[in-house]
Amino acid sequence: MHEALLYKKLDGKEVKCNLCNQGCIINNRKRGICGVRENRDGILYTLVYGKAIAENIDPIEKKPFYHFLPGTYSLSIATVGCNFRCLHCQNADISQISKKRPEDVEILGKDLSPQEVVKHALDNNCPSISYTYTEPTIFLEYALDCMKLARKKGLKNTWVSNGYMTKEALDLIAPYLDAINVDLKTFTEEFYQEVCGARLKPVLENLIDIKKRGIHLEITTLIIPGKNDSEKELKQIADFIKKKVGADTPWHVSRFFPYYKMEDVPSTPVEKVQRAVEIGKEVGLKYVYAGNV
Repeated sequence: MHEALLYKKLDGKEVKCNLCNQGCIINNRKRGICGVRENRDGILYTLVYGKAIAENIDPIEKKPFYHFLPGTYSLSIATVGCNFRCLHCQNADISQISKKRPEDVEILGKDLSPQEVVKHALDNNCPSISYTYTEPTIFLEYALDCMKLARKKGLKNTWVSNGYMTKEALDLIAPYLDAINVDLKTFTEEFYQEVCGARLKPVLENLIDIKKRGIHLEITTLIIPGKNDSEKELKQIADFIKKKVGADTPWHVSRFFPYYKMEDVPSTPVEKVQRAVEIGKEVGLKYVYAGNV
């Protein structure tokens, strides 16, 4: 068990977590929305420090990063938990398990220290470590210690994120973060609230902030039939990317397949993904890529 960063003690043993924009106020012996940060007598703890639920070696393009260390492999790690509850989550078996099996959170995954993570990357000739599969913000303490060690050993650090961290969290990781791919899931507050249990505005603000900090940024949008696939919305996303984060920012538009709580939604027609690529290019984006096709 490891004391959490970025929280404030309140009256009556309550605490306020300042890690992400959920801003959870957590009562004694309760956990935040992510399911992996627990208040014990007025001290907030992360329950997943050093507990890797996944460790794999992936092509960097799988993250996806197309403009960062292309052709290389990245050691990828994750813990359980997530601060979103996306109804279409492709990794729900690990991202949501902290909510389904809260009693098991502290034993889920294998013990893997930051030193071991960095050693595994070096031993396997991976020039980078990726914090991915689940939302890395919720295991920031673990990721940050890995990132600091990785930087000392000449390794790069990449995040695959929903972009919902606070500015304070971004301040902590930015000095060690080389690249990030952020899911811009839609361009409506309604979708974020109904499908993800979150808000759009903080994600947009963070995208702008990340770009200003000089961190390599790529953006991914999963196109879901009947949810976020209108030409109007796709154009809004492309316009935002061009005007706010730059026309040279790679945009990955990916095909949806039925999964988790959206099994009744059909797969995205390939033509719809191809049309999204066209829209991005028509708006003026330089690099638009079709995914899952």
